Amino acid sequence: MEDPDALSGDSQEKLTQEQLNAMVELHVRFLEGRIGGRRAILNSADLSGLSLSGKDCRQVEFMGCNMTSMDLSDSNFREARLYACDLTDSNLNHANFVRADLRGAKIESASLENTDLKNADLRVGGIMKAGEYTEAQSVNFRGANLSGAKLTGSLAANANFNDAIMTGVNMQGADFSNADFDGADLSGAEIIGAKLSGAKMKAAILTGVDIDDIHDVDLSDAITDRNIGLSIKDLAAPLEHLVEQHRNWVATAGKEGKQLDLTDYDMRPLNSLKMEKLTAIVAKNTKFFGMNLYKVQMQSSVIDGADFRRCDMEEADLRGSSFKGARFNHANVRNANFDPLLFGQEGANQRFSPCNFEEASLTYADFTGCKMRAANFKGANLSYANFSGCDLREADFTGANTTGTLFEDAQMEEASMEKRPVFRLKAAEE
Repeated sequence: MEDPDALSGDSQEKLTQEQLNAMVELHVRFLEGRIGGRRAILNSADLSGLSLSGKDCRQVEFMGCNMTSMDLSDSNFREARLYACDLTDSNLNHANFVRADLRGAKIESASLENTDLKNADLRVGGIMKAGEYTEAQSVNFRGANLSGAKLTGSLAANANFNDAIMTGVNMQGADFSNADFDGADLSGAEIIGAKLSGAKMKAAILTGVDIDDIHDVDLSDAITDRNIGLSIKDLAAPLEHLVEQHRNWVATAGKEGKQLDLTDYDMRPLNSLKMEKLTAIVAKNTKFFGMNLYKVQMQSSVIDGADFRRCDMEEADLRGSSFKGARFNHANVRNANFDPLLFGQEGANQRFSPCNFEEASLTYADFTGCKMRAANFKGANLSYANFSGCDLREADFTGANTTGTLFEDAQMEEASMEKRPVFRLKAAEE
């Protein structure tokens, strides 16, 4: 039996901001029990790019709607139903989704800072096709920013949190059974009483998290307070002295001084290496994540397996370096220089050294404006990274994952690709 107070939107046409505002006004009247009020119900409607910022949307029913790139900041969706809706790239900061039904929703690359998802239903849900829910999918928070969000008591079994930023998230008493947190940053998260049986936390950042009660969870390659790496306090000499020795080694082509080797060290206590000159260092599996590396010089270095997640590396000089298996997830690397270096005299002894990102993870990183000519991206994960305006001429993308990667205005002459990448348009154009 249909709700006589329900207001339904046309499932075929895209709504305008004016139409949406009028619908919300009538919905508020419905909430207040005033004459003429009607509940807002939308089925497969297109709301992309519109705003509900600060609006009272309690108990609305949006099902299978396109809500990409919307502004929902400070809105109130308490006890609302957003079943199988697509909220990709939307702003949900400070919004209220307490007891909301978000089953099957796609919230990829969205921002949910300090969003309240207490007791929200984030379980598997169907996708609406031709008026019927035919396919089941997990709620997808991949790459989303959930810093400080409240997930207490939520039902998020099988949810996808790959590469999500979840620092300081409150997960107490929530059900995350079989959820996937691969690469997620859970620094300082509250997980007491959370159900995590069967969860995957491979390569997750779990520093500042009490993991004593975590059982039946895949923690392979996860970074915890127990295995963060060697302490810089245990270096053979103060870092300043070792850096000076290294610079002497570089200046004398190895005749004096000693090459700096930071392999397996945790550099985070330094907070910053801004504008440091560290040419030709060795830093395999070194932890830099979250550090200020603005304009750092690490050209001709071996930095395989290093962790640069969420680093500020803008305008860094990284020419001719090796980053095999390194992680740059969510890093700011705008206008950095990754061009090749030439070594030796002209002729047979000359060596051409391009940057090597083989098997590296660059998901959601911002490489806008970088110089990356002839770089090797074989087998790398570049999904949802931004290479707009980059010089990628002669680069090798064989076997790379380019799902959702931005190549807007990039130079890609003679670049090698097995197949055409799935280009992602800028949010403003979607």
